[in-house]
Amino acid sequence: MADHTAVVEVGNLDVLAKLLGVFDENLNIIVRETGVSAFVDGTKIRLSGEEARVILAETVLNKLLSVVRLKEPLDKSRIIYCIELAKEGNAEGIEKVMSGVIAITSRGKQIKCKTVGQKTYVDAIKKNTVVFGVGPAGTGKTYLAVAMAVSAFKSKEVEKIILTRPAVEAGEKLGFLPGDLQNKVDPYLRPLYDALQEMLGLENYGKLIERGAIEIAPLAYMRGRTLNDAFIILDEAQNTTREQMKMFLTRLGEGSKAVITGDLTQTDLPDGKRSGLSHAVKILGKVKGIESVFLTAKDVVRHPLVMEIIKAYSDFEERERSEKEENNK
Repeated sequence: MADHTAVVEVGNLDVLAKLLGVFDENLNIIVRETGVSAFVDGTKIRLSGEEARVILAETVLNKLLSVVRLKEPLDKSRIIYCIELAKEGNAEGIEKVMSGVIAITSRGKQIKCKTVGQKTYVDAIKKNTVVFGVGPAGTGKTYLAVAMAVSAFKSKEVEKIILTRPAVEAGEKLGFLPGDLQNKVDPYLRPLYDALQEMLGLENYGKLIERGAIEIAPLAYMRGRTLNDAFIILDEAQNTTREQMKMFLTRLGEGSKAVITGDLTQTDLPDGKRSGLSHAVKILGKVKGIESVFLTAKDVVRHPLVMEIIKAYSDFEERERSEKEENNK
């Protein structure tokens, strides 16, 4: 059977260089992942191989070309993610993901969505009053929520940012930690401090904390309050009980928005305690103004190895469940 061929016309040597990558690294990734042959001819990239593979590679190259023309950077993880999207028939999602700035850090870095799941999550936050972001570590749940909070604060959509976490992790209790209250809660809230400081800069962050425009506190400190004109983030929500989750959700006041994040595979609650996050997602699914977004290993944006680690654990846990069910028959 004769090879199928296709030509991707770039038309500009500078754009071609960015598309190909250093020593054609980007093109080599596409060739390896799609199984085609490719060579550069002037400002054209010529492809050959099985028809389905060539069509896949051509689609990916054209979409990545659009990304480069938007002056977006390409890297290995982004390219492989784009190939996976195209294989799933969702090539249109490539450009969608690569466009749109959520926030800008204190050092001028643009914060953007890197996966379709992240884009869905951010869009849900824009449209709804309450959003549950559920997924494994590394999917950007907390980081993107903080970015959206900072964006809302800077545009004066809210007057305050409130970040909270349940102080129940790895069996530890606050009373056994050294120091005053601030020292006791700092270890639980450090990821939230880090994200805010990156977005706002250390000096500006400090001033906003002093003014009370930013509040970071354990979940227990939300009891009895009504939170108006605030962007509220409840992080690590898998460690809330049903009662704590209900308490938190009923704190919401006028002009406020809440984002609740968590990973249901990493619950640190005592045996027999059901996660308030899983319960809330189940019973609030049809309430208008509330949306749940489920991120997966495909949305992991840390080191590519993290995605493989999460997948390996997920596969192992699935096998364990299947074996347990089989043994109980």
